[in-house]
Amino acid sequence: MRHALLLLLTACASLHAATPAKIDFGPVREEHLMIPMRDGKKLSAYVFFPPGEGKWPAIFEQRYADISSAGSRKAAAKFAEGGFVIALVNYRGTHESEGVYRGYRGLQWGPLKDGYDVCEWLAAQPWCTGKIGTYGGSQAGYAQNYLAVTQPPHLVAQYMTDTGLSLYQEGYRIGGATKPQRFIKGGAVARELKDNEDMLREWDQHPDYDDYWKDEDASLHFDKMNFPCFTIGSWFDFMCQGSVASFIGRNQHGGTNSRGQQQLIIGPWLHGGYPKSNKIGELVFPENAMFDVYMHMTKWFNHYLKGENNGIEKDTPVKYYVMGATGEEGAPGNVWREAKDFPPASKAADWFLQPDGKLAPAKPAAAKASTSYLSDPVHPMSLPYAGFPGAKDARGFEEQAEVRTWTTEVLSQPLEVTGRIKGEVFVSSTAKDTDFFLRVTDVYPDGRSILLVDYPLRARYHEGFDHQKLLVPGEVTKLSWDIGWVSIIFNKGHRIRVTIASTGAPYYEPNPQTGAPISHFITEPGVPAINTIWHDSAHASKVILPVLP
Repeated sequence: MRHALLLLLTACASLHAATPAKIDFGPVREEHLMIPMRDGKKLSAYVFFPPGEGKWPAIFEQRYADISSAGSRKAAAKFAEGGFVIALVNYRGTHESEGVYRGYRGLQWGPLKDGYDVCEWLAAQPWCTGKIGTYGGSQAGYAQNYLAVTQPPHLVAQYMTDTGLSLYQEGYRIGGATKPQRFIKGGAVARELKDNEDMLREWDQHPDYDDYWKDEDASLHFDKMNFPCFTIGSWFDFMCQGSVASFIGRNQHGGTNSRGQQQLIIGPWLHGGYPKSNKIGELVFPENAMFDVYMHMTKWFNHYLKGENNGIEKDTPVKYYVMGATGEEGAPGNVWREAKDFPPASKAADWFLQPDGKLAPAKPAAAKASTSYLSDPVHPMSLPYAGFPGAKDARGFEEQAEVRTWTTEVLSQPLEVTGRIKGEVFVSSTAKDTDFFLRVTDVYPDGRSILLVDYPLRARYHEGFDHQKLLVPGEVTKLSWDIGWVSIIFNKGHRIRVTIASTGAPYYEPNPQTGAPISHFITEPGVPAINTIWHDSAHASKVILPVLP
């Protein structure tokens, strides 16, 4: 389960970027610069200048991932052709950037404000007009939210993709469960491998959502965010929650330059990637699902950084793609909808787990009914993915021995679901702690079970992430948690399926189930448990779908 940290870090050491290859960028000029921070450390930046002489607005991206690859540099150079200075900047302590690596801590509103310092340094250069924008997704989305809170004077506008607000909720912990291998391997970015080990040991001292994690939770500071921002979210991405929350928080609770000046687009895409494609997982959506990020981003910054009167600020604030069945002629959905806000009004529709494996709108009538399975961290079920396997056929997982499914009858009419799906499940276990993850799939007439959303909940956090309460073995406990955002019209002839399991490795690292503290550094084989899902009149487990009329 937990591999030796130092062995992994040593193996990762060879992944540091070598001297970047020389590339012909045509009329665009590239420079590698070291940008000074307030504490004297310098951050590595690859900076791309448009052709010609003069002053230009600057746009920068911050990330811990390698910025020296040919693909990253070519994309930045192409972006610079639009008349912007583009800077790719590495977090402190990563790759060629100086300082101690501590994840996102140096980017925020503490003693180090690396994003603020980069912004103001760029604005002060003789080749800059003094107007600054930021872009990027995932780690670079986090960086932009953190930057916005610090309110640098020369920041004008932002553009985020698949973003986050709280590393605890959307990184270190996901539903209370950790993915330590992800962060152990993340040591590959650090100049000093020990920095990553020290950071993980520090995290281990704060397993709950406490003041340590609140100190870097941008969702607590929307009132200090005061910039127009375009945000891209992706349905097949667990971080869609961060994209939606960023839009809502900035739009409703931000400063005067933020409220009412946010825009959001959500499409049928996976996490990351420019441009957004119509070919996702095992599905091919109509070509209208494609979105040219760079073209739109250039228009956005032409308006905000150059004053171009192109009308983009007047676009409808929200556009979201309502997915439909693919490969079925005449199927409803696969269209864009526009709205002034998000999510749209919907009705919470309860679909209950039934004793016979069915999923139905009627509450179960049985006096006592349950479904059990083995949860063994030493012999977990297989989910052989590194990233969320959305838009793929999930039957290979569903058919494994210790996985349970509940499926509706064939739908006689299309059913539109747009909003956040929630789960409310009554469980018991022979262990003091275990995990439950719930998945929702669209079952096609040919049997394919296409994964839409899933999300875990570590049982010890069933009362909230700010404290732990272990299960009492054999005692029924109610779990309630958010599963994910979606917009889809389930076509007639399709079925809706709910899947529940407690192991699925390596995508979900198994819970040892002992109830002891879970550390990145302690190898613990764990103990098996019998987990039970209750679905009777007194314990009506259900999934809650946001249904549109």
